[in-house]
Amino acid sequence: MEYIKNPMKIEEKSFEMIQDIIDEIRPGYEFKNNVEEKIIKRSIHTTADFEYLDILKISDKAVESIIDALKNNATVYTDTNMALSGINKKRLEALGCKYKCLVADEETAKLAKEKSITRSMAAVEIAAKEPGRKLFVFGNAPTALYKAMEMKNSNELELDAIVGVPVGFVGAAESKDELEKTEIPYIISKGRKGGSNLAAAIINAILYTM
Repeated sequence: MEYIKNPMKIEEKSFEMIQDIIDEIRPGYEFKNNVEEKIIKRSIHTTADFEYLDILKISDKAVESIIDALKNNATVYTDTNMALSGINKKRLEALGCKYKCLVADEETAKLAKEKSITRSMAAVEIAAKEPGRKLFVFGNAPTALYKAMEMKNSNELELDAIVGVPVGFVGAAESKDELEKTEIPYIISKGRKGGSNLAAAIINAILYTM
């Protein structure tokens, strides 16, 4: 059987096919800029879902805020180990950035039990107490997204931006709608679609432009 074996060639061919399909199904579709094109195309590459042409929303200051934070030793906090595993850690380390998923930590479990909240919410509370600039990457937990917004609103949490793409039914779409109303720089996926793989892909797309 003949097939492409080189991973770089596979990715290159995938992106060529993505552009060909966009030209076919959405003739005349224009991306706002080069970075947003890379974010949306990598989202499609990860999910094979062309609906992200329409449902991925990037606030005006989001990319600028994320890049600035990454250039200044921010910590990236994810709501799942799956999202964390998908992010290019070598790129983060080269920039002097840290990366964490606190959800499975013993301290997080203890706090969640004490307060009768989700571990994802407890993880945000713990992250808020840590020094340094912060980026939150949520692909799974609407409760974490709500908690981050609440703590930002009450001045208990300083953050640079949120990638908010939780997938699912209970609170997923609603939490993203609420984030869209805030002044927080954001990248969201409207509706129920999203996921840890998408969250990681968005961060990687930005890292690959730096």
